[in-house]
Amino acid sequence: MAEFTVGEADFLLDGRPVRLLSGALHYFRVHEAQWPHRLRTLRAMGLNCVETYVPWNLHEPREGRYRDVAALGRFLDAAREAGLWALVRPGPYICAEWENGGLPSWLTGRLGPRARTRDPGYLDLADSWLRRVLREVVPRQADRGGPVLMVQVENEYGSYGSDLPYLEHLAGTLRDAGVTVPLFTSDGPEDHMLTGGSVPGVLATANFGSGARDAFAALRRHRPHGAHGPLMCMEFWCGWFGHWGGAEPVVRSPAEAAEALREILECGASVNVYMAHGGTSFGGWAGANRAGELHD
Repeated sequence: MAEFTVGEADFLLDGRPVRLLSGALHYFRVHEAQWPHRLRTLRAMGLNCVETYVPWNLHEPREGRYRDVAALGRFLDAAREAGLWALVRPGPYICAEWENGGLPSWLTGRLGPRARTRDPGYLDLADSWLRRVLREVVPRQADRGGPVLMVQVENEYGSYGSDLPYLEHLAGTLRDAGVTVPLFTSDGPEDHMLTGGSVPGVLATANFGSGARDAFAALRRHRPHGAHGPLMCMEFWCGWFGHWGGAEPVVRSPAEAAEALREILECGASVNVYMAHGGTSFGGWAGANRAGELHD
């Protein structure tokens, strides 16, 4: 067993400072037989941690009918076998360039814009999902001998809303379900995003692909004790997704990405490379996003 805590300046593992060097790898985008190889590859990259989302809609395709939620537990066991710690992001909303951001169609079809709010009908369903998926996470926490170091509350909520009681409710659900490791939120490094997505008493992290010093300065402004608390880029965007039918793949210069990563590390921060291995969105699960002119 290990004790992982959020110190005033660093993450602490059994009382000693540790930097998380993580890579995103979604178990649901990789065939299970390939998990050991992909996880060993992350370890060979020099990483000490793996991060994954958990897609609600994949595991509860019909209300109350769950499908292989245990896959998450098997993946976490494989991570431990590979010598990696783990960060888990169970939603209920995950984005993840995934169909409906992970929310089941039966839920959004019924509730519409009441999803991701403190609406009692939505909270009942979200709580039920979290309690189910956490049965795979709680026994595998670091303080119980497993690999899980931290669990996320919602996902980039500041890009969507600013309903603090909603986020506080989800954090309470995680704690009530047995999560004893630190919780965290992740948002873009803009003031309105960090304001809308942060929860008092929960570690705030930032997502970005460049400009680490400016991003971390914004993050510091939203820390209750200013300069205190470890810095982490929860999603270092080393690339970008391509669109089906796009003329050319989206490629980032390795040298430019490496320089952006160097800046993160020079700030003394921890980092999660998003994605370390993208895998495949099988069966059309990749979803869609708006065209550029509509997005703007």
